[in-house]
Amino acid sequence: MRPVLSFNVVPSLPEPLKRLRDLAYNLRWAWSHDTIELFRRLDRELWESTNHNPVLMLGAIDQEKLQKAAQDDAFLAHLDRADRSLAAYLAGEPNWFRRNYGKSEPPLVVYFSAEFGVTESLSIFAGGLGVLAGDHLKSASDLGIPLVGVGLLYQQGYFKQYLNAAGWQQEEYDDNDFQNLPVQLERGADGEPVTVKMNYPGFPVVARVWRARVGRISLFLLDTNFPENTRAEDRDITDQLYGGDNEMRLKQELLLGIGGLRALEALGLEPTVCHMNEGHSAFLALERIRRLMEKRNLSFDAARELASAGLVFTTHTPVGAGHDYFPQDLVSRYFGDYARSLGLSMDQFMALGRRNPNDSNERFCMTVLALRLATFSNGVSKLHGSVSRKMWQSIWPGVPLDEVPIGDVTNGVHFCTWISAETRQLYDRYLGPGWRQEPGAADLWKRIESVPAEELWRTHERRRERLVAYARRKLGQQLRHRGAPQAETDAAEEALNPEALTIGFARRFATYKRATLLLSDEQRLARILANPERPVQIIYAGKAHPRDDAGKDLIRRIVELARKPEFRQRIVFLEDYDMSVSRYLVQGADVWLNTPLRPQEASGTSGMKALANGVLNLSVLDGWWDEAWRLSGEDREPVGWAVGQGEIYDDQGYQDRIEAQALYDLLEYDVAPTFYDRKANGLPRRWVTRMKSSIATLCPFFNTHRMVQEYTERFYLVAHANYRKLEQDDGRRARDLSAWKS
Repeated sequence: MRPVLSFNVVPSLPEPLKRLRDLAYNLRWAWSHDTIELFRRLDRELWESTNHNPVLMLGAIDQEKLQKAAQDDAFLAHLDRADRSLAAYLAGEPNWFRRNYGKSEPPLVVYFSAEFGVTESLSIFAGGLGVLAGDHLKSASDLGIPLVGVGLLYQQGYFKQYLNAAGWQQEEYDDNDFQNLPVQLERGADGEPVTVKMNYPGFPVVARVWRARVGRISLFLLDTNFPENTRAEDRDITDQLYGGDNEMRLKQELLLGIGGLRALEALGLEPTVCHMNEGHSAFLALERIRRLMEKRNLSFDAARELASAGLVFTTHTPVGAGHDYFPQDLVSRYFGDYARSLGLSMDQFMALGRRNPNDSNERFCMTVLALRLATFSNGVSKLHGSVSRKMWQSIWPGVPLDEVPIGDVTNGVHFCTWISAETRQLYDRYLGPGWRQEPGAADLWKRIESVPAEELWRTHERRRERLVAYARRKLGQQLRHRGAPQAETDAAEEALNPEALTIGFARRFATYKRATLLLSDEQRLARILANPERPVQIIYAGKAHPRDDAGKDLIRRIVELARKPEFRQRIVFLEDYDMSVSRYLVQGADVWLNTPLRPQEASGTSGMKALANGVLNLSVLDGWWDEAWRLSGEDREPVGWAVGQGEIYDDQGYQDRIEAQALYDLLEYDVAPTFYDRKANGLPRRWVTRMKSSIATLCPFFNTHRMVQEYTERFYLVAHANYRKLEQDDGRRARDLSAWKS
C-alpha cells in the first residue's frame, strides 16, 4: 500500500550550489560528460547507488559534503563551467534548423511514443524502441527542431531482472518516486496542476501532466496515479509499461493518443505535425479528426484529409505478433460513444483498423489505423521498408508493391550519449568539435585516418579493461544475490581476461534474435574460446518479456553453459540489462555480435552504438547491418564481418545450422587471427585498419542527427506546409479534396 502522506527531509543546498538543481532537472546532463563528472565529483558512491539520478542524489547527500563543496574553489569553477555550458546550449546558438529554415514559419512537431529511454534513472522504457525515442529527442534538441515529446509516466516502469539458482529470469518492479526524478508537475497560470479528462466506460479518468526537460525539448508525460481517480483500476492505468492484459493495453494507448493530444491543448500547444513512433499512439489521429470536426465544422471525411496531412507514422516491427490487435467487443465498449462523436457507425470505426474493411471477423489493429490515416509512413531501414511494404500491401488493394506508400528512414544513435569519455577526447583532438554538431559530414570522419594507430588502440584497450572490471563486479553481486557458494563468488573475480578478444551480445531475448546460435556446437565453441594462442570470451546481457518463456529459456541455456568448467571463465551473463550496462558493453567489447533470423530485425541500434566506439560488427545481413555492409563497398577496407550473404531458407533448422557453421568459421579463421596478428609493439594493425574503416564509412550515416534531419526535410516540413494549405479558409481545401475523392 502506498502511503497517504510522505515527508521528505532533504539537505539544503548552500547558496553557491543552488545552480546544481537547474543542472539536475535538465536531462541534457545525460549527454554531457563534464556535467556527469560534476555530480560524480560530489559523491561517487552515491552517484552509483542512486542509479545516476542527480535529483535523488541532491536529496540524499550528506550536508557536510555540500558545505565542503561550497567552499571548494575547484568544484565551484567546475560548476560555473557546467552552468555556462547549459545556458549557452539553451540560448540556442546558431543551430541547424535555424540556419536552414529559420526564415519561414516553423512547424510544431509532436513526437508520441509509449516509451522514452533518455537515461537509466528515468525508468519509463523497455528497450530499443524507447532508447531510439530518447535519442530522437536529444538530436532534435541539438539541431534546434521545434519538437515536443508525449508519453506516459509509469509508476513502476519496466521490470528489474534477476536470475534464480536455475538461471531462470525473475521479474521485480520498483516504484518510481516522481518527487525524486528529473520531472516536474506541469502547472497552469493559476498554479494548479494541468490535468486532462478521459471518458472510459462508465467512469471518467483524470491524468496529470508532468514535464521532463531534455535539453531544449519538453517531454510531457501523463500519469493517472493520484487520489482524484478514486478507483484503484484507474490509478493503475499508468502502473507498468507493457504490463497487464489486452484491456489494460487499450486503456494505456487510449490515454497516450487521445489524452496526449488533449494535454497539448490544455497546455496551449497546437501541433501542425504529429509523429507516431509505432502504433501505440494511433488513436491520436482519431482525436485530431474529432477536434477538427468540432472546431471547424468539418465532415469526418474533410477533417480526415486535414488531420492526415500532418500525420507521420514509423513502424518498427516486421514480426506479426509484435503489433497490437483488439477484439470488436472490447473496442465497442471503449469507443461506442466516441465513434458516434465522429459520425461513424461501429462497423465504420472498426473498418479503419482492419486490413479488409469488410471482414467483420478481423480484429482492430493499431498499425493498420496508423497506416490508413498517416500521409507519411516509414520503416526503420531500407530492408525493413521493403519488408513492411510486403507485409501491409493488402491495405491498398491493387497497388503495385513498389508503390505501396511506406518508405524508409534508417535509424541512428545519438553519439554524445553512447561514445565513451576517452573516445570523445580522441575525436575532439583529431576530428575537431564538428563531429558533435554535424556528425553526418563524411569528410570530417575521414580524419580518423590521422589518428595514430597506437593511440586509437590504447584508448580502446582501456575501455575493454573497464568492461572486464565492471563485469567481474556485477557478476559477483549477482552470485551473492543468488546465494551462490562462496567459491563460485570468489571465482567471479577471475572471470574474463582483460586482454582477450571480447565479444558482446546484448539485446532483447526474443527467439528470432537467436541468442544461442553461437552455442549450437559446444565442442567447437570450447575449442575457439580456449585456444591458448588466441583466447576468446563472450559477455551476454538482455531481458526476455515476462510472458516469453521461450526467450527466458534462451537465457537459462546460456547461464547453464557458463557454469561448465570449459566455459566458466569465458562466458558471462550480466543481469538487468539497461542503459548503464549497455554503455560498458558497446564501449568496451572488441566485436559486437548480432544473429537475427533475416528479415525479422527491423533495424537494431546496439551495433551502431558499438560502431561509434570503434567496435567491429559481426552480424547476419539484416536490419541496419544489411545496409551498412553494402555501404562499405568492395573497393574499401572491410568494416566488420557478415554472416552469410543474405540467404533465406524455408527450413529454419537448416538455416540455423548453415549460419552457425559460417559464424564459427569466421571466428576461428578470420576474426580471431586478425585480432591476434600483432607486430613487435603488440599493435594489431589489420584490426585497427578495420576500426578506422568502420568509423570513417559508417559513422556519417548511422547517427540520429542525420536521421532527424531526414525526418525534418522529407516529412515534417512537407507535412506542415500541406496542413497549412488544407486549413486555409477554415478548411475549404480539405473540404474540396474530400469531395473530389468521394
